[in-house]
Amino acid sequence: MDTLRKALDFCIRHQTILGYSIVSLLTAAMECIFSAVVFKCPCNSGNMLYGSVFLIVPAFILFLLGYMVNPRIWRLLTGICTPEKSCTCSPCGTCAGCFCVLLQVTARAVVAPLTWLAVALLRASFYECMASGSSLIKNLVCQDKETACHEMLVKIPCDEKLSEKISSEFLSLQAQSQLIGWFLIISVMTAALIVKCISRCCSPVSYLQLKFWKTYSKKECELFESKAKEHASKLSERNVNCFFEATDPAPFQTPSNEDWWKISFLYAFNSQEQHYSMLHKYVNTNRGSSIRLGKGDQNPAVLGFVDETTVSQSGL
Repeated sequence: MDTLRKALDFCIRHQTILGYSIVSLLTAAMECIFSAVVFKCPCNSGNMLYGSVFLIVPAFILFLLGYMVNPRIWRLLTGICTPEKSCTCSPCGTCAGCFCVLLQVTARAVVAPLTWLAVALLRASFYECMASGSSLIKNLVCQDKETACHEMLVKIPCDEKLSEKISSEFLSLQAQSQLIGWFLIISVMTAALIVKCISRCCSPVSYLQLKFWKTYSKKECELFESKAKEHASKLSERNVNCFFEATDPAPFQTPSNEDWWKISFLYAFNSQEQHYSMLHKYVNTNRGSSIRLGKGDQNPAVLGFVDETTVSQSGL
């Protein structure tokens, strides 16, 4: 039991890293299946198009899915075009806040596409097919050579021995692909580390307060979901009973539409206030009477978890 508890505690503490790792592993497994089962290079003039589609299109689809499953993007977009939305934010502040949120969402959405590209480049099959049909590669490899070189080049993905016959002055297409793949991995890891360091250096709160904040956000989310289910159950039970029993409904206190709007705004940090969520701010500001994007409000990347929900919810 102690071992299981320790394992669960470890997973909770490192749920972000574990989540990214699972996404990366699933993407890599999917790429291997595509390469082995679906991908068949035509080895003709259509190599460039065929290889490009398998290399780029799945990455783009994964990028779009990364947006779709992120709850922050739906929290940002829901009701944004509604004229009746009770929002007192200034247009400039709203645009700046939305832009910061979109950057943070995009940073998470590119994990799976970059994994796909890295794995695909290391396996080299997609790139080899694409490059063998590229006019640039043809001009480099087959320079001052007969036209037969062009015909042999497009058949390299189907016959590895042809690569040695064409030219020994350039790296093989597989070697080129793997070098690009490793360069992509190093670049992404370096950029991720730099961004992480910058976000922590610019954190408006201390390390221990940040840990407490994450604990609070998790507990608040759990209690809110539990209370929402209980509240919905009681309200639905009252309405169903009134329908079947033909009685008048008893008074039932439930949040108004305006109250729901106020706690649904994206969180903005203000150093003059100590609110750990929009719900916390709503409770401490006379039922949200002063909820607005004012001077000093900011959207630091290190506090992006405030608007996140549980992993099981996709926001759809």
